[in-house]
Amino acid sequence: MSLVELIAQADERGLAVSGLACLDRCVPLLGGDDEVLRPLWSSLAEDTGTGDWAQRLEEVRGTLDAAGDEDEAAALAHRMLAAAPARRSAAELRMWADACSVAALRIHRLLDGAAARTDDADPVDACRAGRTDGMSPLVAAELRRQIAVLELLSAHGATGLRGALEVSTEGRRVLRAAVSRRSRRND
Repeated sequence: MSLVELIAQADERGLAVSGLACLDRCVPLLGGDDEVLRPLWSSLAEDTGTGDWAQRLEEVRGTLDAAGDEDEAAALAHRMLAAAPARRSAAELRMWADACSVAALRIHRLLDGAAARTDDADPVDACRAGRTDGMSPLVAAELRRQIAVLELLSAHGATGLRGALEVSTEGRRVLRAAVSRRSRRND
């Protein structure tokens, strides 16, 4: 099943986790530490409701909302955080999860030196629909992580949260390494 289909079929919790996992993998671009999104993960695990989610989201935004002069990848990550809905309604979460999916794939494409040098049209929509020919390894790995998160939540419900967090943690390490490589290339 394609990523687009998985997002279309996901329930409210799956959508919230999908968007949060994309954001979590991009935390190195936001200047946050590995634990900065933990309150939001906890809110989903405890299923404490929209009020708690909204309060924790504002706290996270306050911690990470130091956007200044930034490159395109960091700007995309900040937009993911800014667009996170305070209400955990399926409609709002579906729009956010979809936007986070696109943004995370674009970020990985920007950070992949080979992908950044190509002149072809942005292949993000094609790969989300299941056409993966010519995808860079960094983008392909991010696509696999996004699919894995949604499949974990679909198959295991709330108990899939731990696995989704592990997938996200692995992706964050990969992105941190890509950011480091880019930094060394630019120096």
